[in-house]
Amino acid sequence: MIRFDLRKHKDNFYDRMIELIDTKVKVEEVVIFMFEIGDFSSVQKSADTIKEAGHELMNSLKYNEVDWTIVVKKMPPKPIEEAEETEEVEESADSKDEENISENDTEKAD
Repeated sequence: MIRFDLRKHKDNFYDRMIELIDTKVKVEEVVIFMFEIGDFSSVQKSADTIKEAGHELMNSLKYNEVDWTIVVKKMPPKPIEEAEETEEVEESADSKDEENISENDTEKAD
């Protein structure tokens, strides 16, 4: 397990975090990142960044008054076919949501 201290980056550590995962962490390896929390928006953004990159957020906790730690497991890249299928399912769900919104707006107008 590796630990990276990203506190010196303040609220601009997201790209560096992903770069470290991509270059310094082996697939299926667990890594700990420490960063400053500031207004707590960085906690949610770090979780979103990890998810978007295709990795698993295993834990997220307050370390002390100003620092936060997250535990991340590097996941193998998704096969291209699986990634395309996932995108198609998400796009289909988005279109259905848009249709429902349009139908709801029409119903309210009547």
